[in-house]
Parts: sequence; C-alpha cells; structure tokens
Amino acid sequence: GVGRDRPTIVTSFGNPYLLTSFPGAPAYLIAWGGREVSQRAAARALTGLAPIGGRLPVSIPPYALRGDGVDRGPAAGAPPTAGASAGGAPAPAGRRGAGLSAEPGTVAGRPAVPVRRSPLEADPALVGMDAGALARVDSLIAAAVADSVTPGAALAIGRHGRLVRLRGYGRLDYPRSTAAAVGGVGAAGDGPRPREPVAAAIGESTAFAYPVTPGTIYDVASLTKVVGTTTALMLLVDEGRVDLDRPVVDYLPWWAGEDPARRRVSVRQLLLHRGGLPPFERFYFDIAGRAAYERAIAALPLQYVPGRATVYSDIGFMTLGFLVEAVSGRSLDAFLAERAWRPLGMDDTGFRPPAARAVRIAPTEVDTIFRHTHVHGVVHDENAYAMGGVAGHAGLFSTAYDLAVFAHTLLNGGVAPACVPASEPGLICPHPRAEDLRLVDEGTLHAFTRRWDETASRALGWDTPSGTSSAGDYFGPRAFGHTGFTGTSVWMDPDLDLFVVLLTNRVNPTRDNSRHVPLRRAVHDAAALSIVDQAVRVREDAGRPGADR
Repeated sequence: GVGRDRPTIVTSFGNPYLLTSFPGAPAYLIAWGGREVSQRAAARALTGLAPIGGRLPVSIPPYALRGDGVDRGPAAGAPPTAGASAGGAPAPAGRRGAGLSAEPGTVAGRPAVPVRRSPLEADPALVGMDAGALARVDSLIAAAVADSVTPGAALAIGRHGRLVRLRGYGRLDYPRSTAAAVGGVGAAGDGPRPREPVAAAIGESTAFAYPVTPGTIYDVASLTKVVGTTTALMLLVDEGRVDLDRPVVDYLPWWAGEDPARRRVSVRQLLLHRGGLPPFERFYFDIAGRAAYERAIAALPLQYVPGRATVYSDIGFMTLGFLVEAVSGRSLDAFLAERAWRPLGMDDTGFRPPAARAVRIAPTEVDTIFRHTHVHGVVHDENAYAMGGVAGHAGLFSTAYDLAVFAHTLLNGGVAPACVPASEPGLICPHPRAEDLRLVDEGTLHAFTRRWDETASRALGWDTPSGTSSAGDYFGPRAFGHTGFTGTSVWMDPDLDLFVVLLTNRVNPTRDNSRHVPLRRAVHDAAALSIVDQAVRVREDAGRPGADR
C-alpha cells in the first residue's frame, strides 16, 4: 500500500480531491497547478528548502476540512526563501487534520449541519479516551453530510460499557432540488420525483427537514446477516439444535436440488461464504414468495467446488434464514424478536417496521428499475422485498442505539449486564435489568467471531478486518464486524473494548454513490486514535490491497 515501505508524500499539481484516490497516504501536498513555478515551489517544500504553512480553502471529506494544514519551517541550514506556500504554491493537508478549526456540526463556508446529541453520552475521559481527538469524528461526518456524501448519519461509539458518542447528523432526506442534483434523478423519463413517497408519509413541505437523531431507524441491509441470521444460529448451536458441520440438506431436504455436490455443503460453509453459490441472482423480476424462492435456490447450479473459494453470497444467507425457520418452527423475525431483540431491549429493531414509524425512517434509493418509487419504510433489497420483507440476508431495520446495545452485549462476552437506566453516565441500559442476561455462550461467540483461516477474512457470518477494510487501520486482528449495502456498519474490537456503529442512507437517491467508503474508514480510525489509556497500533496488514466489504 501507499507509504508502507518508505516515507511517502502524495503531491497533487491540480485537483486537490486526488487525495481520495490514495486513502493510505500518510502525507499530502497540494500545489494547485502544473506550471513550472508550482513544481519548483513543491520541490523546495518537499526537500526542506522552503517553509510549509498553507491552509485548505476547501474540504476534502473525509480526510481534511477547510482550514486544515500543517506548519513546518525550512530544514536547518536551508538558504533564505520567499516562502513556498505563498502565491499559489503548496498548501499541505495532514491526513489526521492538523490545525482543525471547524466545530462539530459546522463546515466553513457551508450551512450548519444539524447535530442531535443524546444526553446518554459520557465524558470520554471516563473510559480512557481523549475528548478533543474524538471530536474529529463529528467534523468528519459533518463535512461528509455538507458535501452530500449522505443526507445524514447516526453514530454510536462505546467503550468499557459506556457510550461516548450517540448522535445524529444531517437529515433523513435531501430537499427535492438537492436530491436531483446529487442523484441525477427526477428528469423526464427517469421515473418518479425523489421526494414523493416520503412526502406522502410525512408531508411534502417538511419531509426533508426532519433531522437524524440517535433514534432514527435505518434499513441496515446486510447487517441482517449478523445481527439477525448469525445470531439466530448461535442460539440454535447453543441449544444443540444445529450442528454446523452437518449438511444443509439434513435441515432443508429441498435444498439438494439435482446436483449431488449440494448434498455435501455444510451449514458452516454457508456461514463462511464457501458454499459454491453465486453472490446473488435477480430472482425478484420473475418470482415472489417463500415457496418460489425455495424452488429457485434449489435449481441454482453451484459455481465452484464448495470449500475451495470464498464468494460473498446473499443466496447462502437466504438459505440460512430458511434453515433457522425450519429448525425453530418460528418465522425468522418472530424467533429473533422473542429470543434476542426484546430481551436485550432493542425496541426499534425488526423486520417490516410499522407505518406509524415512517417519520423516523431514513428513505433509501429512488428505484427506477423495479418498484418505480423512492423506497421508504420497506426493505431496499429487492429479493428481500419479493420474499415479503423477512429474509436471512437483508430486511432488518434498526437504530444506532439498538445496535450499540447489541455490540456492547457481544463485547461483554455475550452477556447484557444487570443495570438501571441512566444510573451512571453513558450506561448502555435500555430497560431495568435485575440480573445479567446471557444471550449466547461465550465459547460459541468466540467460535463465530474469530477468523476461520488465513485464506480469507471471514469468520462465521461475521467479517474481520484486513487490508483496506471498512474498519480502518487500527481495529486489530481479533476485531469483527460487518457492513450493509445501504451504507451501514458495525465493528467491535475486543482488545480495545471499543465498538463503532455508523448508519447512513448513502444509497439515497442512488446506489451509484460510493463516497461513504473512505468516510467510515476515517471514522473508525479517529475513534481508535482517541484512546489514550493503552497503546493503539496500526494493524499489520492495514492498507494492503483489499475490498471494503
């Protein structure tokens, strides 16, 4: 990766947004133009012959804000100079935002981004974190919202059982004019205007004005795989009702289809995304309902020898959702509500949210292909929608606070401790609990969240950080987490005793927006770097080529 083997400074002689193409760059110099005077000035600054003292006149989310820069004098013994950062010469931007001046929720030169802070937050110093360093996350998210990376975001950060961030930034949706500009939608022939469904639910004139809060409900997409389906399987493994090494067909006879190789695919292989299945299929154009999906999945030919490769597959988790239902005798949503979410106090987590909660739900994509509407209050994933809204791979809705409750429970060895709400600053306690509640066995939890082997980053259902993972560079090898296509993520690091929940609706108005990817890496890095009571080190494989999942 950039800067791993030798000191590196990326220099731009033109567009300053070049920085976003080099997320691993340790330092960055902007020269603003390719003329000889700029090249000479940059060379003098880089070699220490001239001072550096420029400031960015623009923000480059999520790496730097307007006003960022560093101050460095000439090297000892350098001859006098007129100053390299004068007259359009280099303006440096430190990757960590040296000289940060913007207040949380504000970006210089832009309208203030609304920020809603929960009174449940604790002073970061109580859990060994620096408040000033942690404020970097607020500035990063505010800059991203101001730059239309996402209409809004909800964030929860916790350590040692306390919340140090529980905030909402921005709004549920863009105003109509902004949405059209961001997504290129709304023109003649492009389908419905992006605001219509939301307006129908919460009022045309005020829909875009609703701010994101810690209680805003997001479609968390593939977080369903871990918060939902994987959790259900942990519960069934604890009870001895599922053996991960038994073939899937032992639980779902229909799954065998006509390919003999399918009879040897195990539950574990599906959890590891090694079951021979393709990533996804556009079934939703032709079929709907559980029975039709069972038939379609059973008829799929395997794409590779099971166990020989790792191919992230929605279809594998659709199958696992069916398996949970077959073993438990309950629908997936009912089983999880009864066994996990209600006991933990995750009151806003579930499939198919009621219409009464529409004012709290962040809309997702303007769908011009399948449903021809701005998707709001129903699942974004088309296959999950065609399955009725409940599926093993997608369909779950939740809030930053509910996912903080879940993450805290897993970091605490699978136990939600006895507690009294608001009895201590930052305490994660949605409801009074007279005694500890064990969700899953600690050994089962460890078996599911550790990386299975070094051929891929996958654990059982969960992912682990590697390369340019969404977890950033400082979450360690024992960390685990997952992302969702709509722009959501949750990551936990047992060694730092830290979790970060970041929810966005970056697909609003279009899935073609991928600018959230560097944002969430930067947020995780800033959270980890705010820890001051233990060493925080760059992960050994950080920055190496790899996919952001």
